Amino acid sequence: MTAGTQQRNIMASPAMRGLLYATVALVLTVIHVVFLGFVAFGIVTPDLLMILVVWIALEEGQFTATVAGFAIGLLYDAAGADVLGSNALAKTAAGFAAGYFYRPGMGRTTIGSYRFLLIVFAAGLVHNLLYFTLYVQPMQVSFWQFVLTFGFATTFYTTVVAVFPMLYVNRKKEW
Repeated sequence: MTAGTQQRNIMASPAMRGLLYATVALVLTVIHVVFLGFVAFGIVTPDLLMILVVWIALEEGQFTATVAGFAIGLLYDAAGADVLGSNALAKTAAGFAAGYFYRPGMGRTTIGSYRFLLIVFAAGLVHNLLYFTLYVQPMQVSFWQFVLTFGFATTFYTTVVAVFPMLYVNRKKEW
């Protein structure tokens, strides 16, 4: 049995895929909390966990992405100094929204194309507008400044970072 066949057999198990997603979420949470401040533009940082939620939505479907979004958001809320449940709510909604783009058997094809970036952008807008709406009341900021700074800037930065997994999957398809 070749290594590629063995890898496909392992990834055919939903439990193994779930374990892989959980491990990746844990690693990305550590990276997000510890290192992402170094690549921030002011207060704008990319949301690596949001990209993972979209990946799960395209590979596994809407229900799984919704549950994964909640779990990943709760993990990040617990690891970061954030209001418990705010990321869980926003990533749940983003996973649900991204799940509308799920097509059985087409996950890798979608992730390896520009459509992945569009889906990350759309789900990121849902996530960021919901998440940052929770914080707009205590802040003395105008609505448009809020939308441009937190909604679009963070979503755009996350979409730019999503180019890397897209190129990785696209490259693996060519082998």
